[in-house]
Parts: sequence; structure tokens; C-alpha cells
Amino acid sequence: MAPTPVKLALRRALRDVRYVRPVSYGRATGLVRDVYRQLERDFGMLAPPVALQSPSPPVLAASWLMLRESLVATGATSRADREVVATLVSQANSCPFCVEVHGMALDSLGHSSVASAIAAGRPVADPRSSATLSGAAHSELTAVAFAFHYLNRVVSVFLGPSPLPPSVPDSARAKAKAVLGRFLKPVEDAPPGDSLEFLRAGSRDFAWAEGNPVVEDAFSRAEAAFSALEISPVVRDVVSREMSTWDSLPPGLSRSWVDVTDDPAARLALVVAKAPYQVDDALVAAAGLGDRELIELVGWASFVAAQRCVTTSAHSED
Repeated sequence: MAPTPVKLALRRALRDVRYVRPVSYGRATGLVRDVYRQLERDFGMLAPPVALQSPSPPVLAASWLMLRESLVATGATSRADREVVATLVSQANSCPFCVEVHGMALDSLGHSSVASAIAAGRPVADPRSSATLSGAAHSELTAVAFAFHYLNRVVSVFLGPSPLPPSVPDSARAKAKAVLGRFLKPVEDAPPGDSLEFLRAGSRDFAWAEGNPVVEDAFSRAEAAFSALEISPVVRDVVSREMSTWDSLPPGLSRSWVDVTDDPAARLALVVAKAPYQVDDALVAAAGLGDRELIELVGWASFVAAQRCVTTSAHSED
């Protein structure tokens, strides 16, 4: 079946990605092609936040496993509750792109008032705080939070503030959002586990995912993929050390905390982890990385930070 004009437009949107050149849909082969096809089938579109990571096929696959098996696949919670968590996390991480995208999804699911409240910074009930959640439901919503702590960082580095291009006039934005929102509605059949084949099995040691074996398997496979990346020992040491004591709160406007290292790649990775909205051209240029290396550095730092955010949140609930 031929792609719709909207799907074609989203494929072309990859041209607007900063710093790297993603693999186009027409040139995708192997693992990238397989992920792209499943991404369009199950998410409704070639979502730029995932597809932009295609210069590194393992990182692309890992990001899709986390997104699909937490937000997209049929599970113990409603898609609306998962979209609320995705939007709340994105708002807390100062990621307007993701707030807008998942606000569209909430609109399409009949929850426009919730989307508007989150976008305006008004309090909204967090589905994760419900006392009636089962273990599987809680781990599923935690997985959504993990995935968006990751994706918010990637988006902040590589994409602009809105999924709609600046050329869309204000008078047409509401209609464009409504069209995109329809593509984000849940597909009728998205069985859990369909994406697992893209990566090798991991250690399955995520305590927060107990009671949800597919989620645990997906995030363990993602962790194994990120652990296998060729990240320099200096970067690993600096970021891991700083993450071990980080309270997961934004560090503020000052960048004095980056002065713990003189290594340009480590400085970039640390800003990605703690304050991705502060990443700028100078930081990226100083690191001097090629497309694949930059995607892998940002992906690895984002995963480590997401893991820290989820772990810190879990401990605060105990």
C-alpha cells in the first residue's frame, strides 16, 4: 500500500535533523529497514525522534524497543494513561517537541483537557501514583517514563521545539496537529514482544520491571546494546561518577558542574545527561564526532541518565 502524504512528509522531516544525517526511508537496509517498517506499522509514522538515530543501527533498535514495548504494545494499562505519563515526563524535562507530539495523541484519544493542562503547567493526576495499580501496570508506566527520559534527551539535542515545521502558518497548525494526532492513535493489534527480535537478549536485571517479562526483556536488550557501544573510558567514568550522586533534578542555568572534566566528549555527554536543553553547536563541534559516534554518545548518555531518573524515583517512593 502506497504511503499517505502525511507519512511521506514525516519521512522527509528527517532532513531537518541537526548535527547528523539519518538514513532515508528509501535507502534503509538490514536492521534499519526492518525497524523503520515496524515503526511505521505500529506507531503510525516514521517518528523522527526514533528514526534520527539510524546512523547507529543498534541505538535505533534499542530506542524502538523501549518505545514500542512501553508505550505502543498492548498491555496492562490504557494508551491514554501511558500518553499522560509520556507528556508529564516530557514537560518536566523541558522537551516542548515531545509535549506537543503526545499532547496531540491525547487529543486524538479524547483527552484534550489533560493535554492542555500539562502544556500549561497545571497539575494533572499522574497514573503512576494510583494505589490500585498492579505490578505489571506499574512497571509498564515506569517503562514509559524511562523511555521518555531517554527520548527527551535525544530530541533536545537533534530536533527543534515543534514537530511541525516553521513553514506551517499559525492558522493551519491546529488542523495539522489534528491530522498528526490521528496517526498516533493505537493500532488495533500491537502484540507485546514483536520488537525483541531486533536485539540480542540481555541480563534481565531491572528490578522495577518485575512482573512484566516483556518490558524487562526489552529494556535488558536495550541496556546490552548500549553497554556494547565503543564509548571512551573517560566518558564512561565521568558520566557514571556524576550520575551516581545526581538527584535527577535539573542543575539550573549555570554550567559550572561541567568543569569536572576537560574532555570535550565527556562534557557533551554530561550536559546531555543532566541538562540536554543546554546542548549547543559549540559543545557538539568541540566533541568532533562523526554521525554514528555522536548518536552513540548521546544515546549512551541519555540511557544512563534515564536509568538514574527511574531508579531515583523508585527509591523516593519506598
